[in-house]
Amino acid sequence: MGDETRLAHLIEEIAQGKRVPYLGPGVAALSPGAAPASPSDLCAAIEAKVRAPKRATGNLWSVAQFVESRRFRRTLEAIVQEVFTARPVPGSLHRWIVRARPPLVIDAWYDGQILDAAMAEGMGTWGWVQGISRNGESRDIWTLAYDSTGALLGEAPDPAWETLVYKPHGLIRPGHSFLISDSDYVEVLTEIDIQSPIPDEVQNRRTGRPFLFLGCRFDDQLLRTYARQVAKRAGQGHVAVIEGPLTRMEEKFFDEMGIERLDLPLSAVEAAVSVPA
Repeated sequence: MGDETRLAHLIEEIAQGKRVPYLGPGVAALSPGAAPASPSDLCAAIEAKVRAPKRATGNLWSVAQFVESRRFRRTLEAIVQEVFTARPVPGSLHRWIVRARPPLVIDAWYDGQILDAAMAEGMGTWGWVQGISRNGESRDIWTLAYDSTGALLGEAPDPAWETLVYKPHGLIRPGHSFLISDSDYVEVLTEIDIQSPIPDEVQNRRTGRPFLFLGCRFDDQLLRTYARQVAKRAGQGHVAVIEGPLTRMEEKFFDEMGIERLDLPLSAVEAAVSVPA
């Protein structure tokens, strides 16, 4: 079976609710005028505002920690909020996912295109749950959930929703929270092995469903850790669409997780779903 034929089967499995789409920053990059669409691009945008020490340069989480420690959290938030001011029209892949209405969508980047697409298209009953920074929090809290209008519901999503969007790293948008600095991730990574930061409803909906990774790279240890834990106890048979050579650590991660790789560009996925404007 060729990669294009295999991809068509995977797309159909998402439409049937049998496979979970896991979206990385590369999907956000498909829309013209999008905000930074990789950790390195976002890191460069922060460093353009604040000069970081050489030991941190090029590492998003470390640079964010430097800004947070030296300039305070509000400065870090102001910088990244400005970077994410653009609200591009969601691309065809976002729109197709919204129309397919899978039970679970995982969006592992900071932009809100999938949410904008859902609000514009209508996605039945839906809402989202996002990871939040515990900076300044005295409560033992990991997530906040919002309904389809953007109204805050509390910590947990509604099990009755037809579709649940899970944004594990949060949402960079006014009024919302996100994880970006080393300190943001310290407690989460301490607890994530026992799944505490992952909402029960996300855990329920991933059960028996393998993932299709789109627009993701796994050349960063933190991103591998998150993907590994979010996919924990999901169905077997994960697939990733990644064009070109993999790094040594990506190859090792794929072997460990049993991830099949399709060497195709994301444009092939767009062509496969072919949603009209």
